[in-house]
Amino acid sequence: MSKVPLTVKGAEKLKAELEELKTVVRPRIINAISEARAHGDLKENAEYHAAKEQQSFAEGRIGEIEGKLANAQIIDVTKIDAGGKVIFGATVELEDLENEKRVTYQIVGEDEANIKEGRISIGSPIARALIGKEVEDIVTVKAPAGDVEYEIIDIKYI
Repeated sequence: MSKVPLTVKGAEKLKAELEELKTVVRPRIINAISEARAHGDLKENAEYHAAKEQQSFAEGRIGEIEGKLANAQIIDVTKIDAGGKVIFGATVELEDLENEKRVTYQIVGEDEANIKEGRISIGSPIARALIGKEVEDIVTVKAPAGDVEYEIIDIKYI
């Protein structure tokens, strides 16, 4: 399996979720199963079945996160000399040349992407167009509504 890029912040977020699942959620579910078992007949015990279903989801998520972390290539953009170029983890300020609106995006791994928070996936069309470019470069992004041209205003490695 190939390594999946992940920012330091993204890795910390996954580790925190994993810790929460293992130390808080898992024990709570175990207690709920024990309580439901004490109520008697398990065939018709809705509380028991609900708790078992929660356990299944939690264990699945734990396995998923452990797999992601095991296959992650954690990249600390603050320790890389990018030479002023857009790289994975960089935060890029862009200006739409058509309407002069400015937007700022951080290029992150697929699991970290959240457009509302300004984080775009390394696999997105805009990120692919930006990788390797420098400040004042013009990039053309092939969007569903047509090509959009952006000028790179600033690149930060934070």
